[in-house]
Amino acid sequence: MALKIRLTRIGTTHQPHYRVVVAEARSRRDGDPTEVIGTYDPRAKANGVKLKLDRVDYWLSKGAKPTDTLHALIKKARRSVTAA
Repeated sequence: MALKIRLTRIGTTHQPHYRVVVAEARSRRDGDPTEVIGTYDPRAKANGVKLKLDRVDYWLSKGAKPTDTLHALIKKARRSVTAA
């Protein structure tokens, strides 16, 4: 069972909002996730990324692979936590 940390779209047309989820690599984009670990709002003026970094670290330790987009968002979230 290969796990991925990826985005699931929940927004409407022209109003994108995403959940950051841990799901099996072969499941559908909007399929049932293993766990929801955050949200992402690309239209937010300020920081639109809200992640549970402890859960991200847990799943990374279990072998989950983040997508390229999520890898960048995780780095951004870590920078905002250390700056605050």
